[in-house]
Amino acid sequence: MYKLTMPLDVGSLHLTNRLVMPPMATAKAEKDGTAGGSLIDYYAEKSLGGYLGLIIIEHSYVSPLGQASLGQLSVAGERTVPGLRRLAQEIHRNGPKTVMQINHAGSATSEEVIRETPVGPSAVANPRKGGLPRELNHEEIAQIIESFAEAARRVKEAGFDGVEIHAAHGYLLNQFFSPLTNRRLDEYGGELRSRLRLHLEVLEAVRGAVGPDYPVLMRWGASDCTEGGVTLKESCRAARYLAEAGLDILDISGGMCGYSVPGLNAQGYFAPWAAAIKQAVSLPVILTGGITEAMAAERLLEENKADLIGVGRALLNDSAWAGKAMESLI
Repeated sequence: MYKLTMPLDVGSLHLTNRLVMPPMATAKAEKDGTAGGSLIDYYAEKSLGGYLGLIIIEHSYVSPLGQASLGQLSVAGERTVPGLRRLAQEIHRNGPKTVMQINHAGSATSEEVIRETPVGPSAVANPRKGGLPRELNHEEIAQIIESFAEAARRVKEAGFDGVEIHAAHGYLLNQFFSPLTNRRLDEYGGELRSRLRLHLEVLEAVRGAVGPDYPVLMRWGASDCTEGGVTLKESCRAARYLAEAGLDILDISGGMCGYSVPGLNAQGYFAPWAAAIKQAVSLPVILTGGITEAMAAERLLEENKADLIGVGRALLNDSAWAGKAMESLI
């Protein structure tokens, strides 16, 4: 039996196979950020046939100040819940389980989008965006933590099978962890545990909002690929703290380098990072990165690089990819 076709249970989350559609921004949300027909139809098409074990919905902003781009999905208010409920129901009707990713852009946005100066851990330009944010104060940080918790509560209320906290790709949580953008001198800056404090506080608040048995994932920027930035060694240490704090699954990607690794383009190019983190913790790990063939996904699982395989661009380009891939293994 191929490992890709094997089920996996993570707490209350039962997946029929190891194939994951990772979060990919579509800009298909309505102008007010709610899930309308265009976005729901898109995910209905991707989930058709039930060949995917899990679909992770694209990053959705937890507060207006955290919106990354126009057309982004929102989970920032109660008015978003009905549309999200219809989205979850449509995916469930086709078979896959679905998790929703929640995010705060921090400095990785613009005044054009949020109508005011972006915020960050420090007044340091974001390497991915270039704009100069203003530094968050303690009251604002507390509000952001509460925004994540409330967003997670709405995700559960809408009927999703879990929630994923975004801590990669140069967004706010990644900004707090990276020495490139965090120059704070208080309890949120300096050594690794302090730069990870916001993640742990968000995780604790989210867990409090959704309960002990609801699956909580985190998309983790394992390296910034930049001198002076986050290293893989640091990420392995951070992963242990997150596991101890009750995280259920780690979804491995890039930090300030985004969703690619300079100089690497083989299928599963995040494999060395995922494998290192998998050795550091006992949590299930999701691996993505340029995977376009079912047998490449299978080899990565057999080599114990990860527990779940995310296929993004291939699914983006061909909604029938999952069906053809899984049928090729029967």
